[in-house]
Amino acid sequence: MTQQTFPLTRPRRMRKQLWQRELIAETLLTKNDFVYPLFIMDQDKGTETIASLPNLYRLGRYDLLKECEEVTKLGIKAIAIFPRTPQEKKDRDGTEATNPKNLVCSAVRAVREQFPELGVICDVALDPYTSHGHDGVLIEGQVHNDVTLERLVAQAITLAESGCEMVAPSDMMDGRIRAIREALEAKNFSDVCILSYAAKYASAFYGPFREAVGSQGSLQGASKATYQMDFRNSDEALSEVGMDIAEGADCVMVKPALAYLDIIAKIKQTFKVPTFAYQVSGEYAMIHAAAKEGMLPLEKTMMESLVSIKRAGADAIFSYYAKEAAKILAA
Repeated sequence: MTQQTFPLTRPRRMRKQLWQRELIAETLLTKNDFVYPLFIMDQDKGTETIASLPNLYRLGRYDLLKECEEVTKLGIKAIAIFPRTPQEKKDRDGTEATNPKNLVCSAVRAVREQFPELGVICDVALDPYTSHGHDGVLIEGQVHNDVTLERLVAQAITLAESGCEMVAPSDMMDGRIRAIREALEAKNFSDVCILSYAAKYASAFYGPFREAVGSQGSLQGASKATYQMDFRNSDEALSEVGMDIAEGADCVMVKPALAYLDIIAKIKQTFKVPTFAYQVSGEYAMIHAAAKEGMLPLEKTMMESLVSIKRAGADAIFSYYAKEAAKILAA
């Protein structure tokens, strides 16, 4: 293809006016692209600040419903619920994860009753419920894959029975998608979607999240790098995604997002399946910290980061900025 050169072609012509830039924008970010993560705690009312996550809170049951009301008014279509499980309810095997009256299951039922059109996504993993902080069952200092699968299947069924319409295995155990899908089918939950955290990296960006759910400092035994992915690898991510799709995943997740835009793009281009990305707590906190020091403009940096994730190929974005971004997009 022959391409004209300067001065016959001046790319700046189409950048001069705002209306021109809007007409030819290649990536469109909308409120429909967001999933808003929410942290809940074992209280009927009240909120707790999260020191490392400015403007975010742990919510009591009543306050969760108030937040859902605001989210719905903003036009955000889905939330993800994460619990801060009381320490006395944690144990080595994470048995609270399968308690139908636990924080998450109770919250799902309440949200589904009052906001039936709001999507509710729940992680399938044991780390919010284990005393050692791992995503699975710890045996002799190692996370045991196959024993963990049994616990994850039971957790997924418990969530489906509570009304969760999309379960999200975030544990990175081998074979968990097939095990969960077969169990859901056997229990007549064939319409429950599986969002697989198929490419979840062992990342330094998770720190503030661990504070939010109360698991920081509790990790015992092997490193999470024994099951989460090595951040140096990309072909491995494609292999993981391919396996999870074959095992019954309806959509896949890349986590974190900003340092893994290339992974998002490769997965979307290779598999053409619904691809989610999680702009994680450390990314959120990093932008806030730079803005607080006057190094970056908060709103512009926030929106640029979100558009970059969408441009890379993400169909949906888990982001703690979802509410702020939805307000800006509506203005």
